[in-house]
Amino acid sequence: MKTIKRILTGLCCLVMILSVAAASAEDGFSTSYTYTYDYWEDVQESPDAYRVATVIDTMTLGLDTLENVRISKPQSLYVRDNMLYICDTGNNRILEIERTASTRFVLKRVIKEMTGSVVNTFNTPYDVFVDPRGNIYVADYGNQRVTMMDKDLNWVRDYIKPTDATFDQGQAFLPQKIVVDVAGRVYTLCQNVNKGLIKYEEDGTFSGFIGANTVSVNMADYIWKRYFQTKEQRAQSENFVPTEYKNIYIDEEGFIYATTEVFSEYDLKWDKAKPIRRLNSLGNDILIKNDRFPPIGDLNWVSGAAETNGPSRLVDITVMNDDIYVALDRIRGRLFGYDSQGVLLWAFGTKGNVEGAFTGAVSIEHMGHDLMVLDQLENSVTLFLPTEYGQTIYNATERYLDGLYDESADLWREVLKMNANYPLAFRGIGRAIMRQNKYEEAMDYFKLAHDRENYGRAFKLYRKEWVEQNIWWIAVILAVVLIVPLVLGRIKKTKWEVIAHEHSKVRK
Repeated sequence: MKTIKRILTGLCCLVMILSVAAASAEDGFSTSYTYTYDYWEDVQESPDAYRVATVIDTMTLGLDTLENVRISKPQSLYVRDNMLYICDTGNNRILEIERTASTRFVLKRVIKEMTGSVVNTFNTPYDVFVDPRGNIYVADYGNQRVTMMDKDLNWVRDYIKPTDATFDQGQAFLPQKIVVDVAGRVYTLCQNVNKGLIKYEEDGTFSGFIGANTVSVNMADYIWKRYFQTKEQRAQSENFVPTEYKNIYIDEEGFIYATTEVFSEYDLKWDKAKPIRRLNSLGNDILIKNDRFPPIGDLNWVSGAAETNGPSRLVDITVMNDDIYVALDRIRGRLFGYDSQGVLLWAFGTKGNVEGAFTGAVSIEHMGHDLMVLDQLENSVTLFLPTEYGQTIYNATERYLDGLYDESADLWREVLKMNANYPLAFRGIGRAIMRQNKYEEAMDYFKLAHDRENYGRAFKLYRKEWVEQNIWWIAVILAVVLIVPLVLGRIKKTKWEVIAHEHSKVRK
């Protein structure tokens, strides 16, 4: 009987625990799915910034009944307005999909060929880009070209291997990623090309390389190769050459964001690896990094050969209109969101076969603040919608950028109500009220956020304001400090002169 009672008691406790956990999840309390890092690099669980809304795959698009050809080995996504494009690489086609409602996606076209080209079909297409006029660019990997067609699928031109001496003519032209700027210039990321991005003018003329990656050198390997290897060994060993980019994205201002997976993990926190870069027209990295650590994904990792060990390897990146960018980690299937200052907003995701997890995440895109992640092994796209917590963070950031500092501060306070351990909320409030000239109060918030840089700025402004408000008192005090000793000295000198004069009269 006692044993039965104990079992029943245990079951009741278990039910109560599960009920509390379910209620907490429904109310938006923190889960282990979403997290950030605190000042000491410890993981801080937080409310979920995103939730899974739907999954787009062969069945939801009707491809299983329409053509009986399942999506196979897709490599990339692209979004233009409410249209989603999937590079269905294994089937040599592009899927054009229209978003007709929040979670409803309808297949509009299956693009297999174009009109007017000598080679009018695709061979292993790796990437797709659509410009504002509807022109479609495809990184046609197997046909060794980037091909351009208009919105009606009429061939316009091909961008082919440069005949310039700067490009090794013995090397195949294998384009994997493409972006196009507002002037129609095409930037191509090619396999085995480590000189940066290949740049073409609108008419297809090759105009050089931009954004060449810096050489990644391990000092121990350098010393060993330089001083201990023979000439034959040095010739056979790997040369110190610039590493290749993994993916690229162009934002609304024409800046190209690039990710790279090749680096020494020991260089990450010292900002030498630079797995994320923002390239200007000269190819220089101008990514802003105002956090304690640069944007590198996870701050803690385990070194080793296991599949989920090691630092984050950022396979793709997307940039929103408010300069918030999201990078995708293929190692652990995680998404990392950063603001324009390089501060981590949230991180979430995992590997696996459950909803919201990935087995082979390779590409990320966005519509507004909605995120889409392509899984090449599951042949599907997962749509994530912001939760109230995530959307409030976005709203607070946008109000600040719009100059609505009071509203921004109020929204950051709402964020704090949902997550009291969120340093960025303290920083956001501090930045907003500092714009309102409340420097002393801003210093308190920056202190809570462990934000030394902004604390220093607020302190300088507070000191300047204090001096301006108390300048007359300062002048009076300075006058007293300077004049009183002079007066006292003069009085003392006069006194001694009188005494000396009296003494001289007595002697006479």
